[in-house]
Amino acid sequence: MANFGLKDLRLVAPRDGWPNDKAHAAAAGAAALVEDARVFDSVEAAIGDLHYVLATTARPREMVKQVLSPETAAGTLHARALDAQRTGVMFGAERSGLDNDAIVLADAILTAPVSPDFASLSLPQAVLLLSYEWLKCQRPEALGRATAFDGPAMEGTAAPDTRPATRAELFGLFDHLESELDRAGFLKPPEKRPSMVRSIRNMFHRMGATDQDVRTWRGIVAALTRR
Repeated sequence: MANFGLKDLRLVAPRDGWPNDKAHAAAAGAAALVEDARVFDSVEAAIGDLHYVLATTARPREMVKQVLSPETAAGTLHARALDAQRTGVMFGAERSGLDNDAIVLADAILTAPVSPDFASLSLPQAVLLLSYEWLKCQRPEALGRATAFDGPAMEGTAAPDTRPATRAELFGLFDHLESELDRAGFLKPPEKRPSMVRSIRNMFHRMGATDQDVRTWRGIVAALTRR
């Protein structure tokens, strides 16, 4: 929960009582979540103040209820939160999951796309899966831990202190490289030169060259052709 920005932990009749030293130890840096957890005697009491509730289960039920994937569920929860609605997700016990009496109290069922040959998820896995989708709705562009040095990681190729090469920089590299290849006799016979040049240029376009890449290649060409 802490990994993905969720803080409101509600427990229904914990098997080993509460507070629980083992739970506190397992929480590690997220001990505040355990300390602030609220304990209820029944599911009805735990979800009484919520406007919208999902129930997690991997088994088909004889109930007429909407079924949502984790991604769709997270979007629905996020939209309702923006509408000032209090929402929640119910998870069952590790061994048995939620029973029908608990599921019937929910607005919809949440089921993950898993292999039908092994559909059961552990409780931590189920919580992580939904929590991950929830955070994607909140901050989809950030990856990993943010640091004071370089901020959060972003999807794509990391290229600090550089930028994509301009067309003019690439054209300069092409002129430099192709003139030296002509001098070395590589672009022969003449009738094949245009297609060979296009192939070489396309290689550089596919690599998404940066300005530093262009400078490096200009240096390589100069070093190899220096007399």
